[in-house]
Amino acid sequence: MHLIIQGPNVETNDLKQLAKLAGANGIEQTTSNVFRLANASPHAEIESLCAKAQLDFAFVPETQTLDQIGLVVMDMDSTLITIECIDEIADMLQLKPQVAAITESAMRGEIDFAQSLTQRVALLAGLEQGALQRVYDERLKLSPGAERFLATLQQHNIKTLLVSGGFTFFTDKLKPRLKLDHTASNTLEIVDGKLTGKVLGTIVDAQGKADHLKRLRDQLGLKREQVIAIGDGANDLKMLGEAGISIAYRAKPVVRAQTTYAINYCGLDAVLNLFI
Repeated sequence: MHLIIQGPNVETNDLKQLAKLAGANGIEQTTSNVFRLANASPHAEIESLCAKAQLDFAFVPETQTLDQIGLVVMDMDSTLITIECIDEIADMLQLKPQVAAITESAMRGEIDFAQSLTQRVALLAGLEQGALQRVYDERLKLSPGAERFLATLQQHNIKTLLVSGGFTFFTDKLKPRLKLDHTASNTLEIVDGKLTGKVLGTIVDAQGKADHLKRLRDQLGLKREQVIAIGDGANDLKMLGEAGISIAYRAKPVVRAQTTYAINYCGLDAVLNLFI
């Protein structure tokens, strides 16, 4: 195994200490602020040292490459983009604190996602449709490194699926903008230019996300180990569990504890450095 170390600021002393703990053969800088410690072994102190230094670490097989991957599945809110769209929509009605509290509880896995979404959307009843466009124009930002990450996947002919418990208003705009292959999300009911406070059709919840991944994986004729899934909240866990490689991106502790790798400090393109 190789130990990949990356972060906004990687100090030489930290690298040397990590190499010693892991019994690594050497330290190689692969790109800016990304280092590979060859032939490394896990050690109990590595996680705490990296957390203190704000470094991301991952033990990766020395044969792991992007050429082995056929599909990447991503969550949208707080993963591909930096915001929770529903919280920002609620802010248009001065309801962000109430809605954000429900969102956080759902992401931690404390309440059922579908139930929480129904509660949150109900609070949006009467909001003008134009508020959605304002959120997209004024508040939606891509996660750091997202465009480079997606461009590299496309160069390797890896298919992409954006699957979200959020809304089609946003996924439909991101799909052509980022050249995503597939998207799946929820549809807000709009009547006479206003939100009714209801979601149309079956809610894309935790099981729905997993089902979309499995369906596309089977359509593409891929094995589980050829799929990467990336998410941040408890409602992503079933989806993450269907992928050979699961990645917690700036995620809740419950997610970090159940995934192959975690990216806590770097941008989304840091995922690329986990593939030699």
